[in-house]
Amino acid sequence: MARNHLGSKSPFRTATLWLIWGWLLIFALLPNILVIAVSFLTRDSSAFISLPINIDSYVRMVDPLYFEVFVHSLWMAGITTVICLLLGYPFAWLVSKVKVRWQPLLMLLLILPFWTNSLVRTYALKLLFANNGLINKSLLAIGTIDAPIDILYTQGAVIAGLTYLLFPFMVLPLYAVFTDLRNDMLLASQDLGASKTQTFWHVVLPLTTPGIISGVLLVLLPAMGMFYVADILGGSRNLLVGNIIKNQFLDARDWPFGAAASVLLTVAMAVLLLAYRASSRRIGKTDFNEVA
Repeated sequence: MARNHLGSKSPFRTATLWLIWGWLLIFALLPNILVIAVSFLTRDSSAFISLPINIDSYVRMVDPLYFEVFVHSLWMAGITTVICLLLGYPFAWLVSKVKVRWQPLLMLLLILPFWTNSLVRTYALKLLFANNGLINKSLLAIGTIDAPIDILYTQGAVIAGLTYLLFPFMVLPLYAVFTDLRNDMLLASQDLGASKTQTFWHVVLPLTTPGIISGVLLVLLPAMGMFYVADILGGSRNLLVGNIIKNQFLDARDWPFGAAASVLLTVAMAVLLLAYRASSRRIGKTDFNEVA
């Protein structure tokens, strides 16, 4: 009967595996292959893409006009990532130290804003940052400033918006590694005469490196692609790579160049994934401290 019971599950298991692999093939692998293929084709005004095959789209990326946007986008995304890390690292550590029964509530409060569309929340930030918004009105009311300060349509507004939207993505993987951090390792470090600072640098930080890289992976690359944040809060002078991709596909109709920019982000993600894998191997990560 046990053999028949297992045999009855085999068709379901097989169908599930085929469904998963089919989904990944059609909606993940195939679109990426198409984007890579399009990036090597030629722009066509009537058919969008055409032969011959070339690398002109990748060569255009070093054009000063686009290269400056890429560097500026990377700069804003990097600052956003650093801010999220500096705020998220101690936040995740503190949450992991509270009583276990309170931790789910605190994490629920962290992800609660996700129940509202990010575009709506970005427009809410625009109302806060405007010259007649809540921030300027509050500062004027308490006498801190004499005239409204320009917050909206600045680089700082874009970084603030990206930090607000992506902060939970930094906290979640850090919280996972902190909850799996074994106290006996910390106690062993202290018993061997290490100070708290030495314990942090030589024990805690290396063991939480996979969580840091995961957080960077979840913040840095999305920050470079969230074009609507730059459109709403930054204006035309604070563009992200996502704005270039959107403009090339929808406005300029230059699909090969937009695809090449997308491939650039994909390659950056692959590099970060390799760094995450290398850090995991370096600390000998096992199942009991697997991170999300």
